[in-house]
Amino acid sequence: MNMMTDAYKRKLDLAGGRVDLSHGAGGRAMRQLIEGIFHEAFDNEWLRAGNDQSAFAVSGGRMVMSTDGYVVSPLFFPGGNIGSLAVHGTINDIAMAAARPLYLSASFIIEEGFPLADLKRIADSMGVASREAAVPIITGDTKVVERGKADGVFISTAGVGRILDGLDLRADGARPRDAVILSGSIGDHGVAVMSNRENLEFDAAIVSDSAPLHTLVAMMAEAGGRHIRLMRDPTRGGIAATLNEIACQSKVGFHIDEEAIPIKPEVAAVCELLGLDPLNVANEGKLVAVTAPEGAEAILAAMRAHPLGREAALIGHVVADDYCFVQMSTSFGGRRIVDWLTGEQLPRIC
Repeated sequence: MNMMTDAYKRKLDLAGGRVDLSHGAGGRAMRQLIEGIFHEAFDNEWLRAGNDQSAFAVSGGRMVMSTDGYVVSPLFFPGGNIGSLAVHGTINDIAMAAARPLYLSASFIIEEGFPLADLKRIADSMGVASREAAVPIITGDTKVVERGKADGVFISTAGVGRILDGLDLRADGARPRDAVILSGSIGDHGVAVMSNRENLEFDAAIVSDSAPLHTLVAMMAEAGGRHIRLMRDPTRGGIAATLNEIACQSKVGFHIDEEAIPIKPEVAAVCELLGLDPLNVANEGKLVAVTAPEGAEAILAAMRAHPLGREAALIGHVVADDYCFVQMSTSFGGRRIVDWLTGEQLPRIC
């Protein structure tokens, strides 16, 4: 009996140990993995209860729920990793509904042989990200698959939140004359991941913009919430895909100004070098807001007062267009159609 107790209490070899199939088999090893890595990283009252689910109280009002999966390659990149990205991405999906994120869940698919040190690093970053955002991870699941059946680790997350009072954002809410506001520079995440994947080195460091946007959204709502028509975070496909999607859903068009779109010089240089259109490159800490014209100035000022919105810019407006085209006035004085991305420009980016 004492030997069994000692084996159960034996610490994981976080320096040199690796995940094996027993860590997903439902026995002592699985419990040891969950308690030694995930419970320690995410520690909160819900997880300590030890249930397969978590109960929580909700206040009155409308709720929102979102789910997402993360398969980014490489797992670690400048400015973050798959863990922090999973937390930020799900928080942002909730925030785009003008909702306050409340709770998260996390599910892990781990490949046999994955280093425990890397798994702990990922879990720790998720714990830090969730605590900094004040959005706890209150339930989760762990599965282990055979070597070669996954690429290290995949993470699925879900989140719930409560919509801020008086707001009802709709995907088809854009109207002609509405303003289009971008919260900051584009392309940082996609270029950071791609550069790391291809072992490219540049004079200026390029890091992911991965960040939780819910506090920025709260400031926007306070400044002019009734004027916000809709919001989106331009992840895969960049702002080109985001604007085209909104145009099709709202049955409108967009006119945007290339010179008004913020982009870091180093990101623009890398995109030019590699033949990438920055408008198609993924972002993980930016949002696009469509607002009524009379509220745009106040909302833009509020965004610029927030650390994640200092570079916010009015980049265009909504127009009546039966063809739902997104058009851009270029820096050369012409105009071009900004179309959907064809194919996969940068795979495994989130």
